[in-house]
Amino acid sequence: YIFAVLLLTKHVGIEGLPRYDFLLLLCLGMQALMYYTGMETKDELKVICLFHLLGVVMEIYKVNHGQWSYPPFAYSKVMGVPLFSGFMYASVASFLTQGWRYFRVELPAWPSRAWTAIIGMAIYLNFFTNVYVPDIRWIIIPALFVVFWNAHVVFHTTRKRSMPVVLAFFLICLFIWIAENIATALGAWQYGHQADAWKAVHVGIIGSWFLLVIVSFILVAELKRVKEGN
Repeated sequence: YIFAVLLLTKHVGIEGLPRYDFLLLLCLGMQALMYYTGMETKDELKVICLFHLLGVVMEIYKVNHGQWSYPPFAYSKVMGVPLFSGFMYASVASFLTQGWRYFRVELPAWPSRAWTAIIGMAIYLNFFTNVYVPDIRWIIIPALFVVFWNAHVVFHTTRKRSMPVVLAFFLICLFIWIAENIATALGAWQYGHQADAWKAVHVGIIGSWFLLVIVSFILVAELKRVKEGN
């Protein structure tokens, strides 16, 4: 849906309504439709709203430190970040929560809550602190391989299937990186090297998405465990 509205608003607009504001209205409309038709549950909506908030906070921080930008004017911008951007993070949450339900996901040998909390907080905080101090992802990544070494994600399609959870993290982040290339080509936001003409998103960004996917997965997994009373 995000791709569809990005493509639509690139070619179709409403006079007097900036593109980012139009995108926000379209995303809000789809979110309301998904909730009221039962495509998303109340609990899933809460998770999606949490991701939206965390995403906007990170966007504000990164944009104001020159990591990327949203050049066009919009009424719905907060400190240079259009509020529709939170829906791109929320779409990851929606994918995870609905996939969990439809594929009846199980997590054998999932690490303890203490370890997932430490890894998750270290990753999220590093996205903020790496502007001022050395990036510690090269410590975090080997550590998460140790923490998640035995963990698998089990899902049901025509039969029960399984894969190492770290492989699942990587596959999700790879698809998100491909999606990011499409989104920037459609003008959703802009990296510095794309100012004059669109160029592919640097392959090094895959590492950032890998870590962000882990934070997202941990949040959904732990919220599911709390809901189930585990």
